[in-house]
Amino acid sequence: MLPAVCAGCGRARTPLCEECAEGLAGPPSRARPCPEPADLPVVYAAARYEGAVRSVLLAHKERGALALARPLGAALARAVGAASLHGGGGREPLLLVPVPSARRSVRARGHDPVRRIAVAAALALRRSGTYARAVPVLRHSRRVADQSGLTARERLDNMAGALEVAPGGVRSLDAHAAVLVDDVMTTGASLAEAARALRAACPGDVRGFTRTSAAVIAAPPLPWETGRNRQGRSDVAGGGRGKGTNGRTRW
Repeated sequence: MLPAVCAGCGRARTPLCEECAEGLAGPPSRARPCPEPADLPVVYAAARYEGAVRSVLLAHKERGALALARPLGAALARAVGAASLHGGGGREPLLLVPVPSARRSVRARGHDPVRRIAVAAALALRRSGTYARAVPVLRHSRRVADQSGLTARERLDNMAGALEVAPGGVRSLDAHAAVLVDDVMTTGASLAEAARALRAACPGDVRGFTRTSAAVIAAPPLPWETGRNRQGRSDVAGGGRGKGTNGRTRW
């Protein structure tokens, strides 16, 4: 019953104004955390995690603004296109493998934001002529701590060995090109662990995993671009839940 306001800037009568939508529409670029985890695949990001982009992502993730999944999915689709080319794309279908959220985060929010955006991205790719589908084959194999406030090293330790491919998942991935997807990359710990889990589950001769790539909607500016601390510690007020806290964390 209330009038819509832009999730990015608060402008009235629109869930996402043209100006804020433009922040999601730029060309994808390589994204690298600092320090960069050894197992991190090549990552492409559609935007920087700041300003209106950050507000839009948080509105979708934490405040249930589900209509934003479509523009966020379109942004992710562009990053997926760039990542798939790096990973030896060209085979279809193109599989989007979302990094899973912790079960407690999904229960608390009432939805899985990364999975929802991955589905929207696959739809956007199909509209553009690339057959793609989301395949949520990764799951948590153990409980992980809340990552809010952890250093880069602590996040890597927290995520080490925490993900696995669900039974039957390898069969879904066999002989197809796959790109790991997430909403935000901060330290890269979640994506590095997801890539490790895929490599562990898939034999070396399974096509599509010789060069794993990844795509995200946004990544923070590098520390030397912002003057923020270089220790990889979160310094944004507010908490988060499980893996989903990546959406709230900046360098």
